[in-house]
Amino acid sequence: MKEEIFISGRNLPHIDPHLELWHWPISLYLFLGGLAAGILFFAALVVLFRKEDKYIGAVKYATIIAPIAIGVGLLALLYDLSHVWYAWRLYVTIRLESPMSWGAWTLMLVMPVSMLWTLSYFKEYFPKWNWDFGFLSYFDWIIDFVIYHRRVLAWILVPSTILLGIYTGILLSAFNARPLWNNSILGPLFLTSGLSTGAATIILMSKSHAERRMFSMIDLVLIGIELFLIIHMLMGMLAGSQVQHEASLLLLGGEFTVSFWVFVIILGLAFPAILEIFELVGFKVPAIIPALLVLLGGIMFRFIMVEAGQLTRYLY
Repeated sequence: MKEEIFISGRNLPHIDPHLELWHWPISLYLFLGGLAAGILFFAALVVLFRKEDKYIGAVKYATIIAPIAIGVGLLALLYDLSHVWYAWRLYVTIRLESPMSWGAWTLMLVMPVSMLWTLSYFKEYFPKWNWDFGFLSYFDWIIDFVIYHRRVLAWILVPSTILLGIYTGILLSAFNARPLWNNSILGPLFLTSGLSTGAATIILMSKSHAERRMFSMIDLVLIGIELFLIIHMLMGMLAGSQVQHEASLLLLGGEFTVSFWVFVIILGLAFPAILEIFELVGFKVPAIIPALLVLLGGIMFRFIMVEAGQLTRYLY
């Protein structure tokens, strides 16, 4: 064991002057969590509005990705932890003031529900299987039970996925010592971005033109909201304290300016919005292009915010 003695609050390894604890696994975890939340939120809404037959890509195909995304995100989180064998303590303790505690318990709810949701479509995924043979007969009973209670799962998913999407932003905004993160916009912004990436994934998995058109309209609205929130966040920081003003300059002239404006604003938001408008007014636009660009913008936004936020600090 290496022992270190701190005699000052300044120049602490990995903490001051810059936080150097969160790397790419955290950014990936935040992206995949928001993506899964968006997919499951729309799937639940479709079921609650009884539109399963019309929007089958949202409820049947895209939802396969959700538990996989959550699983990969949790593996990335475990990979980044310094004390992996103590992670279980998050699930035996509830701290209402801790965003990480909220996130841990929300994921523990959403993960099994997302798996049950996928299980409810197993008979449609494998229609040629003989479900009355051997142990499959018991499995068949479980599937029928889950199908019968699919609307119950939908009611659980609507509030829990909203909480999961907001949590990915609040996890950062709770760090009061990092000016770029310390604002109330990050929660709604990450939620909106997660819903947008979820809608983009549904567009990719959809086999119906009507469904792609509907979720293109939804995604267009979400992109507009996301741009509004980003502008509001930057304007608030420019009008804030000196440290917040300096933090905003990382995205407005600093080292993250090019990556933020090119990959997030232009390629991730503005360009896909233009393509979706062209598609909605009748032009032939491959649906895969704006959807992939939205996903690119979503993951780049997380990487930039996590990396840039760790460079900002209060002078004390």
